[in-house]
Amino acid sequence: MNFDITDIGLAEKGKLRIEWAGRSMPVLNSIRERFQKEKPLEGVRIAACLHVTTETAGLMRTLKAGGASVVVCASNPLSTQDDVTASLVKDYEIPVYARKGEDNETYYRHIDATLDIAPMITMDDGADLVSTLHSKRTELIDGIVAGTEETTTGIIRLRSMAEKGVLRFPIIAVNDADTKHLFDNRYGTGQSTIDGIIRATNRLLAGSVFVVCGYGWCGRGVAMRARGMGANVIVTEVDPLRGLEAVMDGYRVLPIGDAAKIGDFFCTLTGDINVVRKEHFLAMKDGAIIANSGHFNVELELTALEEISKGKRAIRDSLDEFTLSDGRKVYVLGEGRLVNLAAAEGHPSSVMDMSFANQALTAEYLARNGNKLENKVYKVPAEIDKRIAKLKLDSMGIKIDTLTEEQEEYLASWESGT
Repeated sequence: MNFDITDIGLAEKGKLRIEWAGRSMPVLNSIRERFQKEKPLEGVRIAACLHVTTETAGLMRTLKAGGASVVVCASNPLSTQDDVTASLVKDYEIPVYARKGEDNETYYRHIDATLDIAPMITMDDGADLVSTLHSKRTELIDGIVAGTEETTTGIIRLRSMAEKGVLRFPIIAVNDADTKHLFDNRYGTGQSTIDGIIRATNRLLAGSVFVVCGYGWCGRGVAMRARGMGANVIVTEVDPLRGLEAVMDGYRVLPIGDAAKIGDFFCTLTGDINVVRKEHFLAMKDGAIIANSGHFNVELELTALEEISKGKRAIRDSLDEFTLSDGRKVYVLGEGRLVNLAAAEGHPSSVMDMSFANQALTAEYLARNGNKLENKVYKVPAEIDKRIAKLKLDSMGIKIDTLTEEQEEYLASWESGT
């Protein structure tokens, strides 16, 4: 078995952490038990480019239990948990190509190595796997049935490919499933981003001015958690509907140019480039702390920050200090990469339970139906979304009502009025 990881000696620690995460993933565990019996993925080769964490290990084990041949690489250079990669290789015999802190060349070499499996299904988090297939490994495309995409940034890229007519196999947008983005993006990103900021800085949020750039589901989650810890939250937006929603949710809404002058903490969650730019760094007060929780490290214009700084040094793990020409200092967390994984451990396993249940059941769906789909980006089938929600409620011991026959008839009719 080929692999490239940091230290196989970390496997024992990784296995314990995988076990701990698994205790909060009852939906995925139940799917794994069924997969073990039914083998719905027998003979299917799956290449996965995901954050290699304890929760991802649960997904990889589930796919393998279903009969699939699985290889996984990192979807971000700083998100890999090296003890998890060691356990996946040693204890579960799953090939992994991921090292925490790997350089850009190694990152793409690992993607290439993962694609050497000649996959039938791809699993992506950011669309780097699909992008590489379409640009450098086109000889493999004819053998691919379909793929899945985990995150908002990847969906933006893939929809652009589909609209331009260059997407060569169908993709299911796992990110857009209700049981994914309403929980993973909002509650998972909210908690884990705040976790990463606090671990990197050990600063108090209460009483601070916390600027959230972007009010999608991830931004909503971070704003909610920052306010819950006592911060005065400002939201910046370019979408008038989201800006209006932020106002109605009780937040102060300002342009980033105005917010830059008064913020203590800044966190970008937009999926776009250069959200915090040179003029914003120059306007910030001494000691401003800047983080990104979007997928790629492009939301902060760090090249411009380097240009206007006369010095840079690492103060703590995942915390770099930039000294501007006038002596003011600003701090960047996790090299501008997604702070919840660069400086913390990513989303709690209980929320990833639903996200990765979507991945597992979507892989099963694609193994059966992928060859019937066009080269477009599809939503997760509604029946999968509802099944996962039901399984999650069952695992929590929560029961809900069902419609009576009379109620069903009423909802299906048009005759009844006032």
